[in-house]
Amino acid sequence: MNDTAAVVHLVDNDPRVLKSVARLLASVGIETRASTSTDEFLAHYDADVPGCVVLDLAMPGRTGLDLQRSLQDRHVDVPIVFLTGCADVPTSVRAMKAGALDFLVKPVDGDALIAAVRDGIAVDRRQRERIDADRALHERLSTLTPREHELLPHLISGKLNKQIAADLGVVEKTVKVHRAHVMQKLGVRRLADLVRLASRASIEPSDAPRPIGPTAN
Repeated sequence: MNDTAAVVHLVDNDPRVLKSVARLLASVGIETRASTSTDEFLAHYDADVPGCVVLDLAMPGRTGLDLQRSLQDRHVDVPIVFLTGCADVPTSVRAMKAGALDFLVKPVDGDALIAAVRDGIAVDRRQRERIDADRALHERLSTLTPREHELLPHLISGKLNKQIAADLGVVEKTVKVHRAHVMQKLGVRRLADLVRLASRASIEPSDAPRPIGPTAN
């Protein structure tokens, strides 16, 4: 796994722990930044840089759980690996329920910590890729005209052009033109791809296709 450009933030009030963990992660090519308090971390944390946080649970003043809550309040969804000097099961349960990636007990096994950190970096990158993909999708959707937005739920319902034209009170040729524009602007060539894209954007199809022509009594 390539950890280039990722930064692992180490937050612990014990300088010896910070030095030891930093040296361990540096040995496998992982860059770190150390903070001796939650306030120091928050002062220089850059949410635009991928990575994760290795966080001491019990610190003077604001604890690791306090920092976890502060990040959630700021809508910062960075993976957190907690370190603790004792196996506090209730606290670990609270941390994990609040979204912590892992909970390790000091003195921590080096291989376990490296594995947890790499998992954290991978999780963070997947989250960022998903956010970027969603942003790109909404940018493409913003290029649609109001009429094309109106047409989209009908397209993903699988209706024929003739049916859509009847629903919208337009001629079939108009639907064909708008369909082509929608597909081009959204960068898809098949209806199945359009359906998946619309689903990602939480766009629901219109009512189910209805039969064309006379029906049996």
